[in-house]
Amino acid sequence: MPTIAIRPAGSDDAAAIAAIYNPYVATTTITFEEAPVTGADIAARIRDVADAGLPWLVASVDGSVAAYAYATRWRARPAYRYAVESTVYVDERAQGRGLGGRVYRALLEELRARGLHTVIGGIAQPNERSVGLHERLGFRKVAHFEEVGFKLGRRIDVAYWQLRLGGEGA
Repeated sequence: MPTIAIRPAGSDDAAAIAAIYNPYVATTTITFEEAPVTGADIAARIRDVADAGLPWLVASVDGSVAAYAYATRWRARPAYRYAVESTVYVDERAQGRGLGGRVYRALLEELRARGLHTVIGGIAQPNERSVGLHERLGFRKVAHFEEVGFKLGRRIDVAYWQLRLGGEGA
């Protein structure tokens, strides 16, 4: 049975995270990023998330990073300080094992512990797997924007799911 551990991400994880993320960048509309990222890019993003006082977690299987989740500020203005946007990715080779749910639940617990009130997940449409994960975790759909993205030669809708955590500002 594999050993699964969830822990905070560090700069040593950046190359593995980039390796998980870049296939999504290159071949899907799940992310609207269009150019591959480097380990250095990811290391800088991990630092930015930490500097904002927010968590970035990885799920490792037998010591190898196989999934990650993190939160960023929803908007910059102070009144939004208790709202964050969440992100979760699973290595394509590790999908279907429940890693996304495990690392996402850990992220949500960490956000609750930090007193945050609401989490917002933006999902490019269609993406049944991500919608299902969010809804299993208690998120509910709150918005749908038509054709706001353009990637791989087509226009893409984005919908938003929200989960109230009940922290400060509740």
